[in-house]
Amino acid sequence: MPLAKYNKKRNFKETSEPGGKVKKSASKLIFVVQRHKASRLHYDFRLELDGVLKSWAVPKGPSLNPKVKRLAMMVEDHPYDYKDFAGVIPEGNYGAGIVEIWDSGTYNDIENSSQKVAEKNLKAGLKSGDFKFQLFGKKLKGEFVLVKLKDKGDNSWLLIKHRDKYAVDSDYNSEEQTPKNSPINTWLKENKKSAKKKSTAK
Repeated sequence: MPLAKYNKKRNFKETSEPGGKVKKSASKLIFVVQRHKASRLHYDFRLELDGVLKSWAVPKGPSLNPKVKRLAMMVEDHPYDYKDFAGVIPEGNYGAGIVEIWDSGTYNDIENSSQKVAEKNLKAGLKSGDFKFQLFGKKLKGEFVLVKLKDKGDNSWLLIKHRDKYAVDSDYNSEEQTPKNSPINTWLKENKKSAKKKSTAK
């Protein structure tokens, strides 16, 4: 059962996260990047494959600079319907905090193959630890690769942008690509004010 680990970690009587069910896109494969303020702020990078979302936690968020290699920790598969999830995971639950969608779109293999051929190529890349793909998102576009760090355990990968017309040579900060009034930014701003008041009151 590919989603057994996901389901086991969650209490669906308390969280509004979708239950774990295998489901596939009718045509093009999808991807989503969710900004997640849990115990630490990070980005969840998810790619549809075999009816689930293969998922990595990227602490610093994706980069469009090919020289920047982002650590990506592979986590449990998430259900396809998680692509639309945004909201608050209640305290006491796994991943408690705020989730918002940072980017989304479709993706394919490097050759831009038909879906059947693409899935075969993508599965082979994932298995080998050299997972190449191209994204068609609002913020993330062009070719990327996830490279498995073989000497760092099974779940450590690097997310790297390939050099193409969408690549940049300047610094790329995912945090600068978020709306100032997003739920997470509003929370961060309010808590910064609270911390400042407490500090002043001492």
